[in-house]
Amino acid sequence: MAGILAWFWNERFWLPHNVTWADLKNTEEATFPQAEDLYLAFPLAFCMLMVRLIFERFVAKPCAIALNIQANGPQIAQPNAILEKVFTAITKHPDEKRLEGLSKQLDWDVRSIQRWFRQRRNQEKPSTLKRFCESMWKFSFGLYIFTYGVRFLKKTPWLWNTRHCWYNYPYQPLTPDLHYYYILELSFYWSLMFSQFTDIKRKDFGVMFLHHLVSIFLITFSYVNNMARVGTLVLCLHDSADALLEAAKMANYAKFQKICDLLFVMFAMVFITTRLGIFPLWVLNTTLFESWEIVGPYPSWWVFNLLLLVIQGLNCFWSYLIVKIACKAISKGKSGKWNPLHVSKDDRSDIESSSDEEDSEPPGNNPHAATTTNGTSGTNGYLLTGPCSMDD
Repeated sequence: MAGILAWFWNERFWLPHNVTWADLKNTEEATFPQAEDLYLAFPLAFCMLMVRLIFERFVAKPCAIALNIQANGPQIAQPNAILEKVFTAITKHPDEKRLEGLSKQLDWDVRSIQRWFRQRRNQEKPSTLKRFCESMWKFSFGLYIFTYGVRFLKKTPWLWNTRHCWYNYPYQPLTPDLHYYYILELSFYWSLMFSQFTDIKRKDFGVMFLHHLVSIFLITFSYVNNMARVGTLVLCLHDSADALLEAAKMANYAKFQKICDLLFVMFAMVFITTRLGIFPLWVLNTTLFESWEIVGPYPSWWVFNLLLLVIQGLNCFWSYLIVKIACKAISKGKSGKWNPLHVSKDDRSDIESSSDEEDSEPPGNNPHAATTTNGTSGTNGYLLTGPCSMDD
C-alpha cells in the first residue's frame, strides 16, 4: 500500500519541476490546499441530501400546491394479468403484430390495448409535483452558489486578469472563502452522483453521469495541485445558466407559459455565450497558453486541460440540443404561436411528462386515441437538461 500511495502521489506528476509536497505544507504564515480536506465533502454531501428532502417537503411542495400543481399522478391502467405480463417481461411498446395477437386473445380492439400500454407506461413516470420540487431545489442551490461565486470572485485579482491564476504558482495561499466555495461545489456534485439513480430519469442520463464524474474529478484534481484559482472561474462560469434552466422548468410546470418562454430564451443565450464563447476564449486560453508561458507544462497540467476539453465537448453537445430545439420551435412558429417548449419527444432531454400519451377516456371510446401526438401541450414539453459545471 505504501508503494501504491508513493506512486499515486508522485510529485513529478502532480507538481511543477522543483516543487515538492513538503513545500506546500501548511505553516503559520500561509495555508495551502491539502488532499485530506476533500474528505469533508462526503458528510456534507449526505447533509445536503437531507437538506434537500426537508426543502422539497416543507418548502417546494407547499409552493407547488399554492401554484395549483397537482400532486396526483397519471391515470392508473385497469388491472389485466396478460397485458401486465407482456409489459413487464416482453415489451413496453408492442408492435402491430403483437397488438393484433393480444386483441384476439383478450377480445379487445387494438386501440384499447394501445391506450392501456400508454397508461401503464405513464404510471412509472413522476408527477409534475415531483418534477417541480426537484427543479426548485436545483434552482435554489444554483442561484445561491452562483451569487456566492460572483461576490467572491469580484474581490479577486484573477477575475480581472487571468494571469494572476499562475503568478507564484503553486505557492498561492488558500483563503477560507475559496475553501468554502470549493468544498460546497464538490459536495453538491457528490450529492447529485448519489441522487441521480433515484431522481427523475432523463434521456441524457449517461451524458449527465459522465459530466458529474468529470466535474468531481476536475474539482478534486484542481484542488489537490492548487489550481483552485482558475477552478473558481470554471465553476462560476458554468453555474451561470443553471438557475435559469430550472426556473424555466418551474414556470413550465406551473403553466406560466410566457414566463417560461422568456426564461428559456435567456437560458439559451447565457448558456451558449458562456459555454461556447467565454469559456474557450477566456478560461481555456489561460489554462492552455498563459499557464504554459508562466509556469510551463508538466504531467498533471496535461490531465487538467484534457478534462477541461472534455467539459467543452459536453458543452458543445448540449448547445447543439438547445439550437435544435430553438430551430424546431421557430419552424413550428410559422404556423402558430412560437413556443420553445413545443418540441417532439425525441428532442427532449427530460423524459416524457406524466401526462404524455395519457388518455383519460375509458378504453374504446376515443377513435383517435392511437394517433395522439406527444409533446404538443404547453405543459408537457420539457427543457433539455444542461447542467453543468466543472460543471455543470
